[in-house]
Amino acid sequence: MMLKVPDHQVAGHRQARDGKPSPLIDDAGRFYKPLQDDDRGSKEVAFYSSFSSNTRVPDHVRRLFPVFHGTQLIEASDGSGLRPHLVLEDVVSSRSHPSVMDIKIGSRTWYPEASEDYIQRCFKKDRETSSLSLGFRISGLQIYGNEESRLWKPENKLVQNLSAADVKVVLKKFVSSNFPDDPNSDPDCSFAASVYGGSTGILAQLLELKAWFEDQTMYHLNSCSVLMVYEKEKVLKGERSDAEAKLIDFAHVTEGKGIIDHNFLGGLCSVIKFISEILTSPDECTTKVCLQDSDKNTNDSENCTTEGL
Repeated sequence: MMLKVPDHQVAGHRQARDGKPSPLIDDAGRFYKPLQDDDRGSKEVAFYSSFSSNTRVPDHVRRLFPVFHGTQLIEASDGSGLRPHLVLEDVVSSRSHPSVMDIKIGSRTWYPEASEDYIQRCFKKDRETSSLSLGFRISGLQIYGNEESRLWKPENKLVQNLSAADVKVVLKKFVSSNFPDDPNSDPDCSFAASVYGGSTGILAQLLELKAWFEDQTMYHLNSCSVLMVYEKEKVLKGERSDAEAKLIDFAHVTEGKGIIDHNFLGGLCSVIKFISEILTSPDECTTKVCLQDSDKNTNDSENCTTEGL
């Protein structure tokens, strides 16, 4: 089995460092995520085991999560020896030049049972990034240009500290034909309808997820992300974009205990609001309106609507 470090990793530990090995992929479409040494690793395995066998999860929701293939003991990417890994579906394995965006959901990325030190560290980052104000933050991204050799992959710190207006610009760049690092051109949103819109686009997938989270009380997904993926080359050829949204990172999931996960739902509503505005009025949303709408959705998730879509 030939394993390699993935090129498409846009957030988390992209390279092995400081005793933390990076994920690996194989040629069969599987993603190997090293289990963390503390209880986060066991919690993530427990979530996948529970979720994959839970008959109360509808199939149309289950497909928005990576397929779980169990765990496996393999050589760590940093050469430190055998280490247990989660074995998951590699969401981008079928794409040659995928444009990818990782969006961490929730205005709060900590959970009540965490240590005080961990809570304070998370709260500091939530306050310093857009998490607290918008209900989500962009953790990382890569966007291919029209030529396969051109790739824009900004530093994660750069995209995590964006204002509401800048977040909207990045979401527009993600679905534009002009190259994203050109300061002299505005995003044209040429691929918005193909990627975000339609009955199978990313917005429709997020709305399916939203409908489930309005009712489900089994899980609280703290500090997890929505991964958005598509291949620009397919759209340029007039083919289906095969755009996908997948939920990832479940090391901090806690039991719902019969309570709706308002933190996740509010953040998801905020993402939906931003994307729906790009589809319905890409050039008319002012910074002020974006901020007001995002805050409203973040703080009042039960009133999140998608009227006019």
